[in-house]
Amino acid sequence: MGSKQKSSKASAERVVKDIRRQIRKQYSAEEKIRIVLEGLRGDDSIAELCRREGIAQGVYYKWSKDFMEAGKKRLAGDITRQANTDEVKALRAQARDLKEVVAEQTLEMRLLKKSMIGDGGEDE
Repeated sequence: MGSKQKSSKASAERVVKDIRRQIRKQYSAEEKIRIVLEGLRGDDSIAELCRREGIAQGVYYKWSKDFMEAGKKRLAGDITRQANTDEVKALRAQARDLKEVVAEQTLEMRLLKKSMIGDGGEDE
């Protein structure tokens, strides 16, 4: 009987964890920057800021570290950045379109060459 209660409790805990994982707030880059800048201003303690925003202090410090590293790279002249999903999709579509144009042009050139060789290539 005790084993059944333990497995039922473990199952319930797993369900609760899954629900929390699904409803966990996703912060945009702008929100993360706003929170980090508020922490850097120092008006409130980091603990109070994190409590108000509903994040763990470890999350705040990770965002802060990432923010500082990105700033350091930018100031050092590293202007490369990762493309976002929309940019990647647009570039792939553009590359596909360009490949189609090149294929069409190649086919037209081959047809023109064959027609030139067939029509005027023989000296009589």
